[in-house]
Amino acid sequence: MSDLRRVSTGTPWEDAFGYSRAVELPNGLVLVSGCTSVVDGQIVGSGPYEQTVNSFNVAFAALGQLGLGRDDVVRTRMYLTHARDVDDVGRAHKELFDSVRPAASMIIVSGLVDSGLVVEVEVEAYRGAPPA
Repeated sequence: MSDLRRVSTGTPWEDAFGYSRAVELPNGLVLVSGCTSVVDGQIVGSGPYEQTVNSFNVAFAALGQLGLGRDDVVRTRMYLTHARDVDDVGRAHKELFDSVRPAASMIIVSGLVDSGLVVEVEVEAYRGAPPA
């Protein structure tokens, strides 16, 4: 599948676990792997609102490597470790995507890879069909 474009952000987990931060398919769909609020090996943001904003910023950076941005996002998924955080995560999502209005899911999970993380996000974006 040489017509796929892959983005790596250099995190240690990408090599250790064998994945790409983002993959663009030939049809213009871009899939961004789960992103957390870990920057340079440290969790940034202690609360759900801050972690959500930081997690989406990690995803936006990956999209930026492909020449895409927030306005190209068509779907988001938010994985939360506590139902009590729904309002904070939802507020962050609204601030980031209110004008974009992607399809979105919020899912409560039992935990993430680090107990200090309270949210992980996934993003799908769409470049559009290439010109004929």
